[in-house]
Amino acid sequence: MCERYQVMSDEKRTILLIGSGPIQIGQAAEFDYSGAQACRALEEEGARVVLVNSNPATIMTDPEMADKVYIEPITTDAIAEVIRKENPDGVIAGLGGQTGLNVTAELAEQGVLEEHDVEIMGTPLDTIYATEDRDLFRERMKSIGQPVCRSETVTEMDEVEDAVEAVGGLPVIMRTAYTLGGSGSGVVAEMDELKERVRKGFQLSRNHEVQITESIAGWVELEYEVMRDESDSCIIICNMENIDPMGIHTGESTVVTPSQVIPDDGHQVMRTAALDVIRDLGIQGGCNIQFAWRDDGTPGGEYRVVEVNPRVSRSSALASKATGYPIARVTAKVALGKRLHEIENEITGETTAAFEPAIDYVVTKVPRWPKDKFEDVDFTLGTAMKSTGEAMSIGRTFEESLLKALRSSEYEPSVDWAAIDDDALESAYLETPTPDRPYAIFEAFDRGYSVEEVVALTGIERWYVERFGRIAEAASAAQNGEFEPAAETGFTNRQVATIAAAEDTATADASEYGSGTAAPQEQIDAVEQAAVDRQFKQVDTCAGEFAASTPYYYSARDPVSNSEAQSAGSWIQSGDVENDHTEVQVDRDVDSVVVVGGVRSASDKASNSTTVRYTRSTRWRNSVSRPTW
Repeated sequence: MCERYQVMSDEKRTILLIGSGPIQIGQAAEFDYSGAQACRALEEEGARVVLVNSNPATIMTDPEMADKVYIEPITTDAIAEVIRKENPDGVIAGLGGQTGLNVTAELAEQGVLEEHDVEIMGTPLDTIYATEDRDLFRERMKSIGQPVCRSETVTEMDEVEDAVEAVGGLPVIMRTAYTLGGSGSGVVAEMDELKERVRKGFQLSRNHEVQITESIAGWVELEYEVMRDESDSCIIICNMENIDPMGIHTGESTVVTPSQVIPDDGHQVMRTAALDVIRDLGIQGGCNIQFAWRDDGTPGGEYRVVEVNPRVSRSSALASKATGYPIARVTAKVALGKRLHEIENEITGETTAAFEPAIDYVVTKVPRWPKDKFEDVDFTLGTAMKSTGEAMSIGRTFEESLLKALRSSEYEPSVDWAAIDDDALESAYLETPTPDRPYAIFEAFDRGYSVEEVVALTGIERWYVERFGRIAEAASAAQNGEFEPAAETGFTNRQVATIAAAEDTATADASEYGSGTAAPQEQIDAVEQAAVDRQFKQVDTCAGEFAASTPYYYSARDPVSNSEAQSAGSWIQSGDVENDHTEVQVDRDVDSVVVVGGVRSASDKASNSTTVRYTRSTRWRNSVSRPTW
């Protein structure tokens, strides 16, 4: 055990944890997840936790989550008052999203932290500046030989045209410093539009700066989740690959882990680059490094380092659930001075946080679109976020994972495809990135478009387009009475039956994603006889290499399960645990069951309680006493 950690534990140090404030686009429930995990981790290490957050509808502000909870605005004045009252020994800035990061930097600049001898724990302030200031970041990357996009920082309107010329001309990407969710940013092809965006960017930026960058639109966008401790031990938690090409915010894109189209040579180069970057910047805890990649004919391709989030990000919650590695929990313990090999992996009970997760499944994330609430908003996708949530799914294949994610997103395009001719389909739905594009790809295959045509129209990598084509082929086979291919691809039994019973193609298309007319029971019975039943596979961080004591599960069409059913366990449903309402009746046509409440009581009464959950952003997600990674 390191000396610094021993001192912190013995002194019962007071740690200030800053939340992310109101739920908003780009910074929502995922930071409540991170904050709640951090509170538990700090409590495990004997620290006294003081939490400040302005949003009472969060798990982290429950009274039992911290020793002292303040429901106050996330402003420098409010936080400074809490510091004067509580006299904390340190503050962790990297778990409250961009809001927590910005307010911590402002407190340091105003001298509040120095005045009260408050240490910024984990990632140092200089690193925060080096990643948030675009010029400093670019020069830092150049100093370690990492390729970055040509870019110019603009602080006055009369500098815009010279900046565009310096980066190679239009189109360019305009980015705003010290903002979240890509606010004010975008790919711009016209000078008048660029100047208008720059004016707005100056208003949004904390330091009145925007950056004009050469466009790499069309490249593949990737993110690497990386963890480092103060002794310089580093691991790659996972990489995530966007299906949509560069130019669309990763929060708006369908995201897949592990990456599917990047060659191993390219992955290994970017993996090494990610480790070099986090070490040079001196980040302690989790961070998110974004890359752009393209095939230039060489074995590894060409890449650029786009940016680094020196904190737990929106993607970190996704990566945590996708791999079973609790990024926020480990980050909090690293901030206290623990090394990765000193932090136990509670899923296996044998390995530590220094082990890189291994996964033997495919995870897909799709955004949640509030088109029903914002009917007048232009939902053309770009570098600024518009989605208000996301759904994550796990499957044995990409096709299965994608279909589960689309169903979970509860989104149906309000498009009558029969009324859309080919020209409109191509221009408005395939070439233009919108929430309807995945469904437009299926429609294109139904109309006989080739893989090559869809690739050319969307800019999406061929590998993914081919998988969309396989899904469309399976749905077509179901219409012809072949049920097994559709079931194995990832459709539910009820969906397969509905597709088979549809009288026309349009009805069948609608039924693929949960709508359409209900299938007759005899049709459902026929599908159930032909299709392989779903089995439950486990997420254990190690792909079955070690026995798992607290894994979690996902369903898949596979006749062989990779784990034995849990014995002597209790399954929890909404209800009164005192009256033994512990039975769950699961319809085999659904992917998941929503459970609300009762988990704490059941955990107290049963030695082995099992929770079935629908989403990673739920009220009871962190309430079970046994750790859930």
